Amino acid sequence: MGFGMGLNLILLLAMVATNILSLYHLSSSLQNKSTTPISSPIPDHLHHQLNTIRATINHLTNLRSTTTPTSTKPTSLPSDLLLYAHLSPIASSCRDHPELLHKYMNYKPYSLCPLDIDLAESLILRGCHPLPRRRCFSQTPSKIPSSLPLNPFPSSLPDSALIWSTYTCKSFQCLNRVNDNLGFDMKIESSKFTTFKSDLDLPISQLLQIAKMGMSVIRLALDVGAATGTFAAKMKLYNVTVLSTSMNLGAPYNEAIALRGLVPLHVPLQQRFPIFDGVVDLVRCSHAVNRWIPLKAMEFLFYDVDRVLRSGGYFWLDQFFSKGVDLEKIYAPLIGKLGYKKIKWATAHKTDSSGLKNGEVYLTALLQKPIVK
Repeated sequence: MGFGMGLNLILLLAMVATNILSLYHLSSSLQNKSTTPISSPIPDHLHHQLNTIRATINHLTNLRSTTTPTSTKPTSLPSDLLLYAHLSPIASSCRDHPELLHKYMNYKPYSLCPLDIDLAESLILRGCHPLPRRRCFSQTPSKIPSSLPLNPFPSSLPDSALIWSTYTCKSFQCLNRVNDNLGFDMKIESSKFTTFKSDLDLPISQLLQIAKMGMSVIRLALDVGAATGTFAAKMKLYNVTVLSTSMNLGAPYNEAIALRGLVPLHVPLQQRFPIFDGVVDLVRCSHAVNRWIPLKAMEFLFYDVDRVLRSGGYFWLDQFFSKGVDLEKIYAPLIGKLGYKKIKWATAHKTDSSGLKNGEVYLTALLQKPIVK
């Protein structure tokens, strides 16, 4: 017997017992009415029993309401959500967050879309992807720049090309003041992927030399967790096309990628890559891929990397970090399941406060997918 059915049965028995006791007291009062003009009060023992049963019914009712998950769901569905459901299946994870979904879908069709990127990303990060909003016009800046930089490393990015109302900072300069390592300072970004400072580094020139020595070509790549797209910008200078996945999370990362003349993919780490099978020469995973990702989600990510990589393609884990013991016992065996050839495997201690506290290490690995003959 299910838990909910058991509660219903107990509630039924309790209400029947209450009614029987009430009828008993009523019949006793009617019998005494013919001889006594004033009805007798409820006996103490009967009053105590009724209070006990009422308290039990109230307790069971509250318990039943807390075990019924549908009680918190909104009763009415937005009309556009109903229409979308007829045209395309809604991701099952969307249904697990009805309040967020209904808030997101409560918009006016054929008008401007609400500026609610935070709400959209809250749904995306919970697995609600693709988002079901379809019939509205995206808002764009009122002042369009007369020209955009052709160089992916301009001296600065144009503030007027963005709508800043949803962000705390209202300019790229403000973002650089908050933290110049966010990826918006083009001077700092221009120096990345160029030099070899430690075994964890893999300059692009060395990467391309490795591919050349292996009789391989890199012309199409995917950068996972790309921030503002600096890897794609560097590879563009070598005539390599790189698609960059990124989430905004409070800063205009996707907008910055586009302003640099690159292609942003607004997908989370757990999302299947919107790329056909076996067509990519290189997949790079930045340090956004790290030990904080659930193990099963990371396994799915690695096998999706394998899905899009061609035979002989390269998988680059760039400064992945985890606890040292976990790298040996969990992540190295997980990576080993792919059966890839190790071109580079370098580790180093993570020396910031979190690394020292948790015994964390960095891993940079360049792996090659086996060639199917």
